[in-house]
Amino acid sequence: MPTYLVLTYLTALLTTTRTRIRAGTRSDVGASTLELVIIILGLMAIATMLVVAVTAAVQRRVDQIN
Repeated sequence: MPTYLVLTYLTALLTTTRTRIRAGTRSDVGASTLELVIIILGLMAIATMLVVAVTAAVQRRVDQIN
């Protein structure tokens, strides 16, 4: 395939994708700010629990070595 045809195809694909994304973001459909805050707080809680679990496991292993 000639390079010009590939570049033309990619430009058209990029333009189409950009148009679809812009059309999707203009609507008011989606999560509200409060919903996003709740989701983020939940993810932070899960991350904190994982850090605590890993820290406890590592500490147990260190205690076994000593």
